[in-house]
Amino acid sequence: MSAWSLIERTYPMRLLAKLNFRTKIGLGTFLIVAFVSLATVPPAARMISDALFSEAKKRGEALVENLALRAVDPLLSMDLLRLTNMVDEVQAVSDDVEYAFVMDRQGKVAAHTFEGGFPVELRGANKPDGRSVHIQLLDTGRERIYDLAAPVLIAGDPFGVVRVGLSQSNIRSSVDKLVAALAFLATASLAGALLLSTVFARRVTRRLNILRSHAERLVMGDLASTTGGGSFRNCWEIRNCGLSVCPAHGDKERRCWYLAGTLCPECGEDAYPGKLDSCRRCTVYQQNSGDEIQDLAETFDVMAISLSTHIQELTEAQKDLTRQQNILRTVLDSTPDFVCLMDTDNRILAANAAFARFVGQTSSGVIGKTERDLFRAEEAEQRIRDNSRVLRTGVAEHGEMRVFAANDARWFHVVRVPVRDASGKVIGVLRTARDVTDLKTYEGQLIQAQKMESLGKLAGGVAHEINTPLGIILGYAQLLQEDVPSESSVHGDLKIIERQTKVCRKIVADLLGFSRQHESRKTEMDVNHSILEVVSLVRHAFSLDRALIETDLDEELPYMIGDREKLKQVWMNLLTNAKDAMDGGSIRVTSRLCEIGDKLVVSVADTGSGIEEENLKKVFDPFFSTKAVGKGTGLGLSVSYGIVEDHGGRIEAASPVPGRYRAQRLPKNAKRGPGAVFHVVLPLWPSHPDVEHQNASGPAAKEEKMD
Repeated sequence: MSAWSLIERTYPMRLLAKLNFRTKIGLGTFLIVAFVSLATVPPAARMISDALFSEAKKRGEALVENLALRAVDPLLSMDLLRLTNMVDEVQAVSDDVEYAFVMDRQGKVAAHTFEGGFPVELRGANKPDGRSVHIQLLDTGRERIYDLAAPVLIAGDPFGVVRVGLSQSNIRSSVDKLVAALAFLATASLAGALLLSTVFARRVTRRLNILRSHAERLVMGDLASTTGGGSFRNCWEIRNCGLSVCPAHGDKERRCWYLAGTLCPECGEDAYPGKLDSCRRCTVYQQNSGDEIQDLAETFDVMAISLSTHIQELTEAQKDLTRQQNILRTVLDSTPDFVCLMDTDNRILAANAAFARFVGQTSSGVIGKTERDLFRAEEAEQRIRDNSRVLRTGVAEHGEMRVFAANDARWFHVVRVPVRDASGKVIGVLRTARDVTDLKTYEGQLIQAQKMESLGKLAGGVAHEINTPLGIILGYAQLLQEDVPSESSVHGDLKIIERQTKVCRKIVADLLGFSRQHESRKTEMDVNHSILEVVSLVRHAFSLDRALIETDLDEELPYMIGDREKLKQVWMNLLTNAKDAMDGGSIRVTSRLCEIGDKLVVSVADTGSGIEEENLKKVFDPFFSTKAVGKGTGLGLSVSYGIVEDHGGRIEAASPVPGRYRAQRLPKNAKRGPGAVFHVVLPLWPSHPDVEHQNASGPAAKEEKMD
């Protein structure tokens, strides 16, 4: 059994153990204060005495050095009055200063504070130690004086000496007063030790109670409360540190030894508490660290701050994730592409607004549904097979798909990308679909344009090849008619050959027009005049077939740049096409200037049977015709299309005819059908016209102004 164990078993120690913690602290503090008070008075008196004497000497050094600096200018100018004022000011600073005087380079006293005359023996009693202050203790027989001598330096060379005398007895008197006060305080401390120890014990136990309450609040989840705070100088203030990137810089809630990764050279790399081994030698720790209760309280605070920071980081991460989700949702919803994410069971995990609208659902309502819930059975099975293939192979796929809606069929370019988790396992499919119906349409138009170009070249070549033999056949047929009687059957046969040859030449001419194998000559022209020329030419012939022509032309229509003859061919083809579409009826021709003023529109509407919707896009194709065999070649509208396009314009067909284009009257017994209307849009000034400019007073202008 140890000696300490034996002591603990004694009656006084057992009695002490029964006392409460506050009483133990109060009694122990009283005994400690009493012992310290009695044991520290003598050494404290000695320390105070030494400190006061040292402080007096330092104050004297400061006075003599200051006087030496201030005496430079007046000593150079031998301003004795100013020197006298200076030494008087020094003597008036403190009762400890007995005298002060200044000597020049030759040792002559320039100014002093002695009233009865300067004591000559004092002149050589003390000399400066080089450039520093020298202190010499002098005994005048009446008292002891600390004599301080400082050189007056000019450009580093001594130019004189300043002397100040401090009274040792005055200093000692101050020391005695302080020692007496210290003894009084020691005695008073013994008297108040019991009271102070009681207060101290109550304060310590109060801190423990606060710490206990703080621990209870932490258990209840109140992480914002702290109890370890106090008045501290922060580490960056103590170290005069400018390392703003240090984790401890600016952190006023935690001490630097609780933080890992601080940048002081002596800081350890370990986290708390292993870091304390290096922090205990740090001045910051030595100044700011507290007792065990304070350490415990700060530990609780650090734990609460760490938990609060972790929870805050989780909250911020959740907010950031929510924000990123909102941004992603905005991006996905703003794209016209159909985007959806599906799991391995082909259930939709996420979808953008475009996809939801396409399937007739809301963005939230589509979640959890499968392909079978949203698409036709056959289409859904195909989609499931495509998704399953991507899930099985892990290879992205893309291709085109045709989707049939209620009244339409759309083409989509579909991309399927496998979605993987952190381990690389395929956990879903991201599918995007872009509507490429318009692109497919443009592609078909491009192919059709290429086909038309090739066909035009072929038609032009064929027309040129057969035009010469047709001319020969027509010429010989006409010559042979002159050699045979007009009443003979041979003459009739030659007439048939001539007539059919002319038909062939007309077809060849149309082919040449379609293939554009002839030059275009564009000049200033009056569109209304060219329309009226054609109308006056065909009006009588059309009336024989009970086809009336109405004109509603804008009289203020400006001149345009165009090929007069070719546009007359367009008006002729449109009028003929309108007449052939009717069994008696009316044709209405209108001309208007567009609102912008850079284009004009010529419309030709009829009251015929109209054009089927599926044929509207085909009417301008070469050799396409809805007329009976032998009634048309199918090249008239194609030729017109080429002429209008050559002018930088466009021609469109619509059926039925809108009300504003309908004819006002019909011939007798004629029926009004839905009709069709052709709009020819022409620019007044083509972008790159092959124009022959003429004066408005030239022949062309005069011709177009004819009635």
